[in-house]
Amino acid sequence: MQTEDIVDLELQQLFPKMVQWRRHLHQYPELSFHERVTSSWIASQLAELGCEVRTGVGGHGLIAVIQGGLPGPVVALRADIDALPIQDEKTCDYASKVPNVMHACGHDGHTSTLLAIAAYYSANQPSIKGERRLLFQPAEEVTPGGAKPMIEDGALEGVDSIYGVHLWTPLANGLVASKPGPFMSAADEFVIDIIGRGGHGGLPHQAIDAIMIGSTLVQSVQSIVSRNVNPLQPAVVSIGSFQAGSTNNIIAERCRLKGTVRSFDEQTRMMIHDRLEALVTHVCQMHGAEFDYQMRIGYPPVVNDEVEAERFFKVGGKLFGEASVVRSEAITVAEDFSYYLERVPGCFMFVGAGNESIGATYSHHHPKFNFDENAMLRAARLLIGMADDYAEGDSATV
Repeated sequence: MQTEDIVDLELQQLFPKMVQWRRHLHQYPELSFHERVTSSWIASQLAELGCEVRTGVGGHGLIAVIQGGLPGPVVALRADIDALPIQDEKTCDYASKVPNVMHACGHDGHTSTLLAIAAYYSANQPSIKGERRLLFQPAEEVTPGGAKPMIEDGALEGVDSIYGVHLWTPLANGLVASKPGPFMSAADEFVIDIIGRGGHGGLPHQAIDAIMIGSTLVQSVQSIVSRNVNPLQPAVVSIGSFQAGSTNNIIAERCRLKGTVRSFDEQTRMMIHDRLEALVTHVCQMHGAEFDYQMRIGYPPVVNDEVEAERFFKVGGKLFGEASVVRSEAITVAEDFSYYLERVPGCFMFVGAGNESIGATYSHHHPKFNFDENAMLRAARLLIGMADDYAEGDSATV
């Protein structure tokens, strides 16, 4: 029997347990930076598998180390473990039991996939070349994120390469996708408070209308991408929240705008920041208003190593067939896996988890989000394939 067939068979045998793990996690989600019970539960599962486990890494993170019986590199694999502040609206027997908290992005599936990988490597330790370091990371959903604290706590010490996956419902189950270079965008968040002067709706000349100023600013901000960013550089500036006023006959004194900036290169990113601050300053000054502007720097872009991305296409084609491997476009959502890739060569990959026949069609972060659990098998197979292919030979040759 070929090695690939043996891995497939062992993962198939683990699949019922993967589903059980995933559904347990889905019922008991915890928010970013609060994954105490989740972390303890993962540690107990890893201990049952016989893994060497380090807890409390960068907060509620864990590291499982499986030292192979043969010499080789240190390859890290990562899963995120946190949930979102969303009420679960699915109708199923494993819906979240925690009010207003749910796994609406697939992190429960990522965690279960990595637990299955831990089980596989633990059972095959003598034949492993090098070390497999499994990172169970907290707080991916909320900046400043959990990746940086884990790195600062030694998660990448001695690591030669790192790989991660995201179960992705916009992609059909059966497909996998990635790309070399910039893959996912940087994401920064801003809050603008406009302070005018309140007044009677019938006496606007005595007031400074914060709503009118805010509306002017919303329109002006849209010119940044259309008129200041190089058309060949993808970028998005979005206002997601506009809060002002209390009733129909009072001119609002205050207005708060919240939004995000998404970009793929540092020069464009900084230019947008500068242009946004200038617009806020000039629009408010023009209308005699005061303001407070806060920009929170988020995750850098996910930039896949060129060599490791090519490894993805080679390994994915071998495992699943060339027709199942997609060269993705760049995507304007953010991921703190980017911090690992700034320090270690690696690749972040999407594994298709959408399936219309079972209702797995809702977008990530939707109250009815769900995914095809069979995608966990493909995710585990891909991560094992990438790690073992790296360990088999020179990392510069794919």
